[in-house]
Amino acid sequence: MKLIALAIIPVFLIILYIYYKDKYDKEPKRLLLFSFLLGAIVSIIVTIILYYGFDIILPLRDEFSVPQQFVKAFLVVGLTEEFSKYIIVRFYNQPKKAFDEPFDGIMYAVMVSMGFAATENVMYVLEGGYVTGILRAFTAVPAHATFGILMGYFMGKAKFSKNRILLNLLGLLLAITFHGFYDFFLFIDFIPGIWIGAFISLIIGIMLSHKAIKKHQEDSHFNPNNNL
Repeated sequence: MKLIALAIIPVFLIILYIYYKDKYDKEPKRLLLFSFLLGAIVSIIVTIILYYGFDIILPLRDEFSVPQQFVKAFLVVGLTEEFSKYIIVRFYNQPKKAFDEPFDGIMYAVMVSMGFAATENVMYVLEGGYVTGILRAFTAVPAHATFGILMGYFMGKAKFSKNRILLNLLGLLLAITFHGFYDFFLFIDFIPGIWIGAFISLIIGIMLSHKAIKKHQEDSHFNPNNNL
């Protein structure tokens, strides 16, 4: 139970932080819970299915091949995991009436991402123990949050734009890109010191996420400052 708690506490701390940042029009808790559960269950199932498909079509067996690890990071892991989250936000959350301001894209994308991260983190921590749990609390879990925020930023804009398809796909592409770089530098850790690239990409992602949150807060049509 202690390991499970260690795995899920950082997830819920991030959720509380983003929920607090949703200043002007809080989302229905029921929808948030469903989004989290869809990320924790459906998104994981879709990811596993796609993983198996890629393994059959595009087997990548050489762990010391930089090109193969690049393809694995961006195409297999990045695309698969972010697409599995994207389809939930796109087809479950975005059409909802409660999705009524751009910030909601961030809120729902983070809920789905944190659902995914919770399931993934429990599996890793149960296998790797306390050290793994502590390390992932400051790396993998925040990374999934930043992927969700960056995706959600553009999906939030898409809901209220004529360029919905383009903006939705831009959000997906951005999440895949940051996810891919983060994993790529970790996958090629046989190159001394290269793993620091993962932390640099995470820091950049966090900085952009902070700007994305602030931007949607400022532009919200529920912001009383915009109605003066």
